[in-house]
Amino acid sequence: MASLSAAGTAWTLLLIAGLLEILWSASMKASEGFTKHLFTGVTLIAAWLSFWLLGLAMKSLPLGTAYAVWTGIGAVGAAILGMVFFKEPATAARILCIVAIIGGILGLKLLHT
Repeated sequence: MASLSAAGTAWTLLLIAGLLEILWSASMKASEGFTKHLFTGVTLIAAWLSFWLLGLAMKSLPLGTAYAVWTGIGAVGAAILGMVFFKEPATAARILCIVAIIGGILGLKLLHT
């Protein structure tokens, strides 16, 4: 793999890691307490890949920034999937909080030096 000194590569890895966090959290919910083996397998593989890519991204990005962005992507994606697929409430307050998280993620990305 190419050097992770390029900030763009680290951010790309971090984005993919965050998307995989969304996948493993939704799969965990769909596994119904790890009783559905296909979803359990998806959860474990996606979680491992997500952590691995987060670790690679952290070679170039600060811990606090990388972790906050990773968890933010996962939190926003999981909340949206929860509302769409798991019929969780989509209240105005909840959507406003999701927008606030997105603002924080963008702020961390834009202010990263």
